[in-house]
Amino acid sequence: MENLDLKQMSAMVDIIAEEKGLPKDTVLNVIEQAIAAAWRKDNGDREMNVRAALNTKTGDAEVFVAREVIEDGLAYNPSTEIPLAEAGEGAKIGDIVEESHKVTAFGRVAAQTAKQVVVQRLREAENDAVIAEFEDKLKTVVTGTVSRVEPRLVRIDLGRANGIMPRSEQIDGEYYTVGSRLKVYVKKIERGDKGAQLVLSRGCPEFVEYLFRQEVPELENGTVEIKGIAREAGRRTKIAVTSTMNGVDPVGTFVGGRGIRVQAVMNEIGEREKIDIITWSDNPSEYIREALSPAEINKVEINDKKAKVFVSEDQQSIAIGKQGQNVRLASKLTGYDIDIELIKSTPKKKKTNVEDSLLSAIEESEE
Repeated sequence: MENLDLKQMSAMVDIIAEEKGLPKDTVLNVIEQAIAAAWRKDNGDREMNVRAALNTKTGDAEVFVAREVIEDGLAYNPSTEIPLAEAGEGAKIGDIVEESHKVTAFGRVAAQTAKQVVVQRLREAENDAVIAEFEDKLKTVVTGTVSRVEPRLVRIDLGRANGIMPRSEQIDGEYYTVGSRLKVYVKKIERGDKGAQLVLSRGCPEFVEYLFRQEVPELENGTVEIKGIAREAGRRTKIAVTSTMNGVDPVGTFVGGRGIRVQAVMNEIGEREKIDIITWSDNPSEYIREALSPAEINKVEINDKKAKVFVSEDQQSIAIGKQGQNVRLASKLTGYDIDIELIKSTPKKKKTNVEDSLLSAIEESEE
């Protein structure tokens, strides 16, 4: 067999499995995929559905080509279909039949293809196995080292595994340098054709929530709760909190003495990002008023999931916020579509000459 010794590969299954920390069946499956790819390269085409079986004791290999049985006399694709008359005894239309071939030798190009498949699939399998260890770290914060900064993402080394932090998951205005250590939220594991990938985040609301959980022990015992978070990473976060015990100030609990708790969170996400901690209310009108703080609200009118909020002229810009940020975050936090409107002021009635005369007469009589 040219450039591809199957007997040697069979003997290497156990060694590779131990070295890579992979199950033996996984390594064997990778090698069988490589044999199938090499056979297809020499004897067939890409459309063929080919599988291979390797006997690790003897080093013998066999490939099986699967075809669907179709009605006789129809035009068919010989790579994937076979007429009923050629399918063998007992076959029925719609069945999948396999034709076996002994593997004897591969050409140079096919052998190279097999080697490439082995290397690639083993790397993917190893990556998948490592990432599987992070299943229990999903929705938590871990520390990693920036290994590469690209235009659309940052690659982060987490020890045995690597993760990516897309631009959408980064903190606006935060700069990352190779070698710097970062806390990141393990948001999800994406699985695709090229294997599994850890998606990390510093810009999601859950990152801020996790940081507060490290600073506010009352969250663990249920004395206070987080009811909602709306965030524009690097700019502003609004967090709605409540207490389950009378006499406990939820906002003060999160702020901490002299602001030490909220400051610890801000030290991690950056001083540029402001944090508004507000009191949650099950009364939508009150909740919307709180969410729009620091603006002073005159009146709230609610219709379904829309809210008209009336403010005085000097409070309008505060309620809306810079580039609409305050009202936008308040809408995300409360779930209401909020429209800020100016309250109509009642003009003062101008006194007539008669009124002036009467007032003067009253004042003179009192004297």
